[in-house]
Amino acid sequence: MADAELETDLVVTRRHQPVGAVVSICRLDELESAAADLRDLALVLARAASDTGERVSLDEVLAAFGHTRESLAAVLEDE
Repeated sequence: MADAELETDLVVTRRHQPVGAVVSICRLDELESAAADLRDLALVLARAASDTGERVSLDEVLAAFGHTRESLAAVLEDE
C-alpha cells in the first residue's frame, strides 16, 4: 500500500498472471477522467460520422409524439 501512496502502480498477480492493480487515488481520478473523455470523444465521432445534416424542429418532434407545445405545457402544469 505504501507504493500506491507514493503514486507507484502495483500489479497484483495470481499464479504469475496479473489480476488487479493498486493505484493511488490521484492516479484513479486521472484514469476515470481519461475514460470519460474517451467516451465523449467516441460519441462526438459517432455523431459526426452519422450526421446527415438534416435538422428537426422541436415542434416536429412533439408532433411525432402526438403533442404540441401547449399540450406539453398543460401536462407540466398538472404536476
